[in-house]
Amino acid sequence: MPSLSSPTSLSATSATSAASPRTATVFRRVRPLGGPVTDLVAVDGVLVDAVPDGTAVEVVDGGGRMALPTLVDAHIHPDKTSWGESWYSRRAAEGIAGFVAGDVELSRALPTPVGERAYRLMAHAAAQGTRAMRAHADVAPAFGLSGLAGIAEARERLRGIVDVELVAFPQHGVVREPGTLELLAEAAEGGLITHVGGIDPAGFDATGDPKAADGDQLGAVFGLAERHGLGLDIHLHDRGETGLVPLRDIAARTKALGLRGRVSVAHAFAVAQLSGRELDETADLLADAGVSLTTVALSAVTILPFRRLAERGVRVGLGSDGVRDNWSPFGNADMLHRAWLAGWALDARLDEDLEACFELAAHGGAELLGLPRADLRAGAPADFMLVEGECLPQAVVDLPRRELVVRAGRVVARDGALV
Repeated sequence: MPSLSSPTSLSATSATSAASPRTATVFRRVRPLGGPVTDLVAVDGVLVDAVPDGTAVEVVDGGGRMALPTLVDAHIHPDKTSWGESWYSRRAAEGIAGFVAGDVELSRALPTPVGERAYRLMAHAAAQGTRAMRAHADVAPAFGLSGLAGIAEARERLRGIVDVELVAFPQHGVVREPGTLELLAEAAEGGLITHVGGIDPAGFDATGDPKAADGDQLGAVFGLAERHGLGLDIHLHDRGETGLVPLRDIAARTKALGLRGRVSVAHAFAVAQLSGRELDETADLLADAGVSLTTVALSAVTILPFRRLAERGVRVGLGSDGVRDNWSPFGNADMLHRAWLAGWALDARLDEDLEACFELAAHGGAELLGLPRADLRAGAPADFMLVEGECLPQAVVDLPRRELVVRAGRVVARDGALV
């Protein structure tokens, strides 16, 4: 199959007029979602049915490759990563407290500033077809706001290539770590973030006294979000009622404060344990409040039943979580691979099941972040990638090389590297 050509001007077929200096990019001989060979036409970052009159044309030959929508990483921690660094030998850890201590040790051991490490990882993700992400940065006295600053620096370097929402995440706790709430407030007041985070308010970050004035983590972070017009993204690892009680509280606060569509819960392992009527009732509660969920396909017992949740009206996104950090040596920030992991965790065999995993990585995250679907139809963002293969389910299984990545109609990566 011929190689992908560089854009070339076709002045003979279309010329730029003085009144309309627009340029259309025509991606010739591509197969959207593995269908028949056709052309995709991008104008001003959007796909259109045909080249407008009086528009200059640039052409990229797709060589018959599949065009697939680019993907959205709804949950990633770029500040923690050791991506691109020398191998780090992790020590055993017990519980969140042990991992938190290890985070500090790794941060101090790495010689490269967080901004550069975050950029390496985020650029790699973009080159693999990620068009947007929600990035979490640890905010605690041990780090100050350095994680936020580092990711913001990387975001600026990748402007126009990958969109980034930024969460101030209190990994060390709000209640149990004095000084964290003040740092969250500083980040919110300074306009550094789009979301305030939280973590296990009934488990890891609880005082043990529900009447304690300083023990209401949810009250504190919801208050910040309401005052500063921010979203919320709260980690819930606790299972059983320890996880479900805060989830119900989050739904109630979301409704009471009019924050529908601006609150997400990450992991929600307690929901992953539910089935039947319990699952449907919980899904209905979340859908009514407008609370969304993210899952990271860690295992068969922790991945959320995203199709059932979506049927009940709950938005669900997929994310990478930590990538080669203190918590795990695994991860690669490749959202197509994350769709593969989701399929593996669910023992997907049918084409429709594999396609659902891809939809979660592409459109589930887009909906959660409030982005338009990059579904390759006219009017959709001109965001897609070209890969070898017969069909979409095969792409999920085979993980083909991303030979070309297009963002807003512009080629931003070839053969897995930014251009």
